[in-house]
Amino acid sequence: KIHDTISNKEEIRQLIQFLSNVDDSKSFALGIVVGRLYNAFYYQTKRILGREPTDIEFKEFLEFVKSRKPDLEDLW
Repeated sequence: KIHDTISNKEEIRQLIQFLSNVDDSKSFALGIVVGRLYNAFYYQTKRILGREPTDIEFKEFLEFVKSRKPDLEDLW
């Protein structure tokens, strides 16, 4: 599901372009991508496991994002 979330690069580019008048920085764009990933993480946990993510799972998500930051920044 994470791959699905970030695979639609054109959609992400359009969202970033649309909001560029608010902030056109790279960190703003990364925030959009991380927000999409968090949304997928949270709702897939609820859908598949029937509960909210635990603190440990959330920390694992944060580590995943941290480890993939260079890849995520290169999406656009």
